[in-house]
Amino acid sequence: MATITRNDFANRLRERFGLTTADAYKLVDVVFDEICESLINGEEVKFAGLGTFKILEKNARMGRNPKTGASAVISARRVASFRPSSEFRERVAGK
Repeated sequence: MATITRNDFANRLRERFGLTTADAYKLVDVVFDEICESLINGEEVKFAGLGTFKILEKNARMGRNPKTGASAVISARRVASFRPSSEFRERVAGK
């Protein structure tokens, strides 16, 4: 299974749109920074045809250590979530 990296994105933008390498990297960084800042500020980020990024608030709960079976408290936390659009799911499924 291959992994797409920040460098791969920047190179694809550079090749597709004729950007300089520096501009392609800046564009990738700006897009990801904007997504992160919006999520930090409690906003949802929606991309038509791709999906929605949002922050979920998880409550504290009891869990267990799968190795030892000992009970442990899982603390409350904020987690990033991505919900793909139906169009995205269909494209990935090859329909």
